Amino acid sequence: MTTARRLPPLCSIAAICALGGSALLMTGCSGTSTGSSVAEAAAASPTSTASPSPSKSLTQDQTERRDLWSKTKVTWDKAAGTAVKEVSGGKLVAIELKGVSHNAKSSPTGTPTAATPNPAPAAGAPEWQAKVASADGTVHWVEVDAANGKVFRSQAEPDQDADDRRKIADRLAKATQTPAQAVKTATDKTKGQVSAVSLDENDKKLVWSVDVVSPDHDYTKTTYDIDAAKGTVVREHTDHD
Repeated sequence: MTTARRLPPLCSIAAICALGGSALLMTGCSGTSTGSSVAEAAAASPTSTASPSPSKSLTQDQTERRDLWSKTKVTWDKAAGTAVKEVSGGKLVAIELKGVSHNAKSSPTGTPTAATPNPAPAAGAPEWQAKVASADGTVHWVEVDAANGKVFRSQAEPDQDADDRRKIADRLAKATQTPAQAVKTATDKTKGQVSAVSLDENDKKLVWSVDVVSPDHDYTKTTYDIDAAKGTVVREHTDHD
């Protein structure tokens, strides 16, 4: 660490003279010379760096993204890999970085169970919420602590019927592009952190929707819809809110 350059001492009061029964306070320096010395020293010091110019205030959404990412240690792909392993023959349908809800539950006694293998993080802490489907299309929701990468809750979707399962299985069969390939297509166009990946439909076209958050640009979010069969970009939208 470079030692800061010593500034020249301020001029002291030159003298106090008594004249005709009144005191005259005299100083031997002026504000101009002192300001000049400080400016010169700051400019010459190798450790002095200009503060970034203040940017516009972040919106509520941008602030929430910033706060979540400041506490996130696990990337989307690591969390997705962990979530998929929780379901036999599982495939990723969607994953999103979110704040833990206030009603997140772990086992009340702290004893691990199949559904809650680890205690839930505090409300508002970052989690990866993953949607994973088994081979027959049965959906499981798997929640992964975004700070330590541990699953803290896993459960099957309770309200799925046969048609829902068939639809999910059919989508996954048609998605020849993997989530990782879709993410690469998106991040090749916009550098940033992936906050969500999901298999969706856009105008009856099957797509991987990928959200990319850019910390260097006020945490704006850009969403890319990637053709799940061809790997081409079919839609791009930047959310400045």
